[in-house]
Amino acid sequence: MARILITGMSGAGKSTLLEELRRRGHLTVDTDYDGWKLLDARWDELRMSDLLASHHDVVVSGTVENQGRFYDRFEHVVLLSAPVEVLIERVGTRTSNPYGRSAEQQAEIRKYLVEIEPLLRQGAGVELDGRRSPSELASAVEALM
Repeated sequence: MARILITGMSGAGKSTLLEELRRRGHLTVDTDYDGWKLLDARWDELRMSDLLASHHDVVVSGTVENQGRFYDRFEHVVLLSAPVEVLIERVGTRTSNPYGRSAEQQAEIRKYLVEIEPLLRQGAGVELDGRRSPSELASAVEALM
C-alpha cells in the first residue's frame, strides 16, 4: 500500500474518485470536509502530519496552498485534470458542494486553472484525465498502490 495525494481543480472529480476508492475498501480522506482545513483554507498541518504518520495506506484528496509541504510524505502525488468546460459544468450541477455555482466562482476557477494547475502539475508525478470513469480512475490509483 501507499500514501497517495489526489489533487486538482474544483470539478476535476477528486471527491467522486475518493468515493469509488472508499467503496472498494480503501482508507480515504477528503480534506474539503470534516475540519481538515483551517480558517485560512490551508491544511491543519499537525492533523495531516498525524494522519500520514499513522497510516501507510491512505488516499488523501485536496488542493490547498500548503500541500507541497507534505509531498515528501506521499509515495504518489496525482493530478486529476479536466478541460475548463468540464470543470464548470460539473461545479454548476453538483449537489455535494456549493462552490462553483456563481459566475464569480466560475471566473475564479478559470483563473485558477491558468495560474494554479501548472503548479500542481509540477509537483505531481502522475496526471490522470478526470473525464475517465470513476471506476477507471480508481483502478489507475490502485495500480499505484
